[in-house]
Amino acid sequence: MKVLVIKCGGSIIDELADSFFESIRDLQDNQFKILFVHGGGPDINAMLKQNGIESVFKSGLRKTTDEVLEVVELMLAGKSNRSLVHKLQQNKINAIGLNGSDAKLLTGEFVNELVLGSVGEVVKVNTELLLQFLEADICPVLTPMAISTCGRKLNVNADMAAGAVAEALHADMCLFVTDVSGVMKDNKLLAELTAEDTQALIKEGSIYGGMIPKVTTALSVLNTGNNDVMIVSGKECFFQDHQFIGTKFYKEEGRVLL
Repeated sequence: MKVLVIKCGGSIIDELADSFFESIRDLQDNQFKILFVHGGGPDINAMLKQNGIESVFKSGLRKTTDEVLEVVELMLAGKSNRSLVHKLQQNKINAIGLNGSDAKLLTGEFVNELVLGSVGEVVKVNTELLLQFLEADICPVLTPMAISTCGRKLNVNADMAAGAVAEALHADMCLFVTDVSGVMKDNKLLAELTAEDTQALIKEGSIYGGMIPKVTTALSVLNTGNNDVMIVSGKECFFQDHQFIGTKFYKEEGRVLL
């Protein structure tokens, strides 16, 4: 079974283009089984602000008190997940929305409860249940929520959740959907990069601004055990003529198109 795990950030869900969904259907026609993991940062921030709750981040992770956790789950499961599933259904892609903490889909442990509260990292994935959906040609759409062994819900970084799911399913690739096609140099898309290549491009200034956290995340997911990680655009076609369009990151030495 060929499996793709696709992570959609909360900020891109509302901007996904028709051509993005065409690529998803083309992948399915090419026998790929697809699972989505999504974020919901903008919706969460807006609701926290509306409720007068301060957003606190430490090392890029949202400090999650009980009060914050309630809002996080509400917006992830009740808004972002519903929106993405609806868009997939509208585009004739059979999908089912799932909260990661349900049925122990994602089991997690606390990162640092004293400092971060209910922030977790995934330690186990219910691959058996997810594979049942994939084998039935249903796309699971997961929130990055996990359940601890003691039954407490945990807020998981969506990028890391996607990486953990991809590793557990032995996915062929983990795709990160953004608002850009990938890493550019001299107005040319770089199809392949290693960690060393990427750091060099950051140092020379070819990768800058908002692209830095995107590539840093891609590289960090490689450390979860995934061999192929790719940044693609949600605003255009990213799979055409049996080829992915974007920037692929490798652990091993690879060819860089400079």
